[in-house]
Amino acid sequence: MTEAKKNRREFLKLSMMGGAGVALSAMGMPASSYARIIGANDRVNVGVVGYSDRFRQALMPCFLKNHKELNFDIIAVSDIWNRRREEGKAALESKLGHSVQTCVNNDELYKIKDLDAVMIATADFQHAFHTIEAVKNKKDVYCEKPFAETMEDARNALKAVKESKKVFQVGTQRRSGASYHAAANFIKEGKFGPITMVEMTWNVNQPGRWRRPELTKSIKESDVDWNRFLCSRPKDSWDPRKYLEFRLFWPYSSGIFGQWMTHQIDTVHWFTGLQHPRSAVANGGIYQWKDGRSNADTLTAVFDYGPQNDPKNGFQVVYSSRFHNSAGGTKELYYSNGGMIDMSTNKISPTGGLREKEAAEMGMKANLLPSMDLSSVAASVETGANTGGDDTTDAHVRNWMECVRKQDVKTNAPIEAAYSHSIALIMGTAAYRTGMKATFDEAKQDVIVGGKVFTL
Repeated sequence: MTEAKKNRREFLKLSMMGGAGVALSAMGMPASSYARIIGANDRVNVGVVGYSDRFRQALMPCFLKNHKELNFDIIAVSDIWNRRREEGKAALESKLGHSVQTCVNNDELYKIKDLDAVMIATADFQHAFHTIEAVKNKKDVYCEKPFAETMEDARNALKAVKESKKVFQVGTQRRSGASYHAAANFIKEGKFGPITMVEMTWNVNQPGRWRRPELTKSIKESDVDWNRFLCSRPKDSWDPRKYLEFRLFWPYSSGIFGQWMTHQIDTVHWFTGLQHPRSAVANGGIYQWKDGRSNADTLTAVFDYGPQNDPKNGFQVVYSSRFHNSAGGTKELYYSNGGMIDMSTNKISPTGGLREKEAAEMGMKANLLPSMDLSSVAASVETGANTGGDDTTDAHVRNWMECVRKQDVKTNAPIEAAYSHSIALIMGTAAYRTGMKATFDEAKQDVIVGGKVFTL
């Protein structure tokens, strides 16, 4: 909140003590106007950093669904592409019913006096950079994932957010899903038993995924601020594909690891309390869509998880993704000796668990989980958000808005979660791009391959 807003808040609090009606009447306003004044002075003004497809298609509808109840407003949109600025202005003004300021860059945005918070939905590699900008300007932040694609960016942003004490939420929205909360509780309460393996897939058959062929034909370098786009990346010549299809090109994105794996690997960290893998190996390539991209269309990574000081205990996470055949879809399968949790069906079952016959052969007892529907359990789980059924993105945005309203930094997906998923995706990227095993140096907080720090 701005200082002026804080002062108005304090006045209104004092007005409530000893007779709000008298104080307000002295200002020439009836006591009946009190609620309306509170609303005007207590409104949270938000700026949009990057009017992207993600913001337009997902974040904006969720914000609009909740903004009146929670007294939030969007007052500005910042985008370095003139087309997106104007599209954002037009769309937001039509939805909100008032003018919205356009900013050619974030320097302009942060000069706005009454700005309280921002929603960041820019290119993958820019998220940490833009988060640092925001918290240093004393703004609360909702930031899309992936949080960071290099450890330098991740460390700098973690430090900035923690020092700022601003409200921060990263966009791994599974953390606001009721069924995921039910699964997390089941595991943390010891009912599942030790996790022995996790299998995760994300398969599509989409040649157009992350492609923008028509836009790349129409955009001109003069339409954008290319140097500002590059921010923390090495200088490069103008390339409309790298600007619009950045998810296909390293080092502007890790592609599959950053876009999809971060959602799923984040649940491993959440469910277990582990902060990152102990090691990673990966392989893949561009096997189908040979369209000039530099990021793989097919990837498989194997992560080893467990306590750093106890290498004999832990479990394996196998992650695979492909763009050229959708069989298998999106799955997150957790295994223990007693059965499994299937987050694609929201079922806990004894499938694969230790049965009586096999147990008896070794003088053991059967170990079978009960059959449970997480969807029914989820109804009684406290998630810290109004989950609105299965719409986890809506729940996630609302959770951030409620935390901003309360100035409570304990969001569902805080900065620590963002930092953890960044380590995992950087380890996967390092293993894939070097062909070597990646590990993590706890002391230096760096990803190591071949005895050296992995960098761009």
